[in-house]
Amino acid sequence: MKKVLLALALLLAAGAGVLYAFPGTLLAGAQLVEQTRAGLTEKTLPVDGLDIHYYEGGPSEAETVLLVHGFGADKDNWPSFARHLTSRYHVLIPDLPGFGASSQPAGISYDVGTQAERLVNFSKALGIGKLHLVGNSMGGQIVALFAARHPQQVFSLALFDNAGVTAPHQSELFERLLKGAPNPLVLTRAEDFPALLDFVFYQKPPMPERLQHYLGERGVARSGLNAQIFSQLRERYIPLEPELPKISAPTLLLWGDRDRVLDISSIDVMKALLPHPSVVVIRDCGHVPMIERPEESARYYLSFLDGVQATKLAGH
Repeated sequence: MKKVLLALALLLAAGAGVLYAFPGTLLAGAQLVEQTRAGLTEKTLPVDGLDIHYYEGGPSEAETVLLVHGFGADKDNWPSFARHLTSRYHVLIPDLPGFGASSQPAGISYDVGTQAERLVNFSKALGIGKLHLVGNSMGGQIVALFAARHPQQVFSLALFDNAGVTAPHQSELFERLLKGAPNPLVLTRAEDFPALLDFVFYQKPPMPERLQHYLGERGVARSGLNAQIFSQLRERYIPLEPELPKISAPTLLLWGDRDRVLDISSIDVMKALLPHPSVVVIRDCGHVPMIERPEESARYYLSFLDGVQATKLAGH
């Protein structure tokens, strides 16, 4: 409670002058509010010679839900969604290596196959034998590989606008890349950040202009690493089509119907290959439903988990 009050005080104190001078303080305060509302604590764990920073919350004796962010993102994509889960589930939200506060050394692999094995080792280091997996975008491709290659460790799988599938209809992102246009997900100019928001969201969150510029500058500062990681994702691409039939866990496919990054027609491919698929489409929503529509996304996800639990109790 003290942390919440402190964060709120910081936000209330952030008048126009403070916002202009210290946008990072405003951002940190807002993130602290969301983290605390969700009942999350920030921790660090060494895994495979790397420091993994992560949020943890919820009852430790409950089943674990692991939430995995996408490309160019970090663990702060999830607290607004996670706060609907932590009363019932033990929740873990890592920064993948290469992102957020986790280790970002040059010269190592950040491809999806390597990241999937790091998550396996992360869960083992925490003593978790079996868990529920959720991933968005690149994170969805990573957790799908986890579920396909380590099925005995997975209760269920949820893929939110996931990468890794050749969609029948090409997304706007891949149309741009094939034409040789700049990648809108890798910022090279701070002033392009509002366009990035427009590309990722259908209804983007309200954000002061100074904070947008700050986030744009932060994105530009890591553009080299982001470009390196994106190149690895393409050069060391692992298609999910051969992997999906190996996934024995019940799987939720949740997608925003206005996604410009990855096309919703990917669902048709995955439904035909997954043994136990469920589908939810959120209307008028972009690429990151857990941010744009956190309460609605969480409601659909918890309903899916209720079905998984009912099936387990029935002995199927």
